[in-house]
Amino acid sequence: MGKSSSGKDSIYKKLLSQQSVLLQSIVPYTTRPIRAGEQEGVEYHFTDEAGFQRLLVKGSVVEDRAYDTCCGLWRYFTVADESIDLKSQNYLMIGTPEAYNRLRGFYGKELVLPVMIELDDGVRLQRALDREKAQDHPKYAEMCRRYLADAQDFSEEKLVDAGIERTFYNDSLEGCVEEIVEYLREKL
Repeated sequence: MGKSSSGKDSIYKKLLSQQSVLLQSIVPYTTRPIRAGEQEGVEYHFTDEAGFQRLLVKGSVVEDRAYDTCCGLWRYFTVADESIDLKSQNYLMIGTPEAYNRLRGFYGKELVLPVMIELDDGVRLQRALDREKAQDHPKYAEMCRRYLADAQDFSEEKLVDAGIERTFYNDSLEGCVEEIVEYLREKL
């Protein structure tokens, strides 16, 4: 977990490649458009509102978040399917404190471990701007909306409610990954 542009995707990829902590990815779903450089089934499963509704009716949606963006309603959600077996495998996914609460409610508190990433807000904003500039059709208003929404999504109250006691500061990607790996070795 972490605010937008805190380095979650980079840390996620590094953690999946670690040999000392074997993790598999849970690929979440989204109804937002695919960004330049993303691939179906890697960062997300991309679907539409009708696809979300079908999975919801089927009872497969574990947790979901909806954002009224400058580009319309975008959903992010996790689907429980046969690819997730927490008793025999450790997994890694990206989410929010709210998503973490719902995942531990669904799978059990003892099976879901939080990893919270932090970074200076100014650094995050510059990273977000650089990433958005690289898009074929930059959506600066949406970038700003996400940045501002983080204050609510990652409020101190929500972090306390989720029981998140340990955070990892990402001022050095390699150092942050090393700290997380050590933490995971202790906990898994």
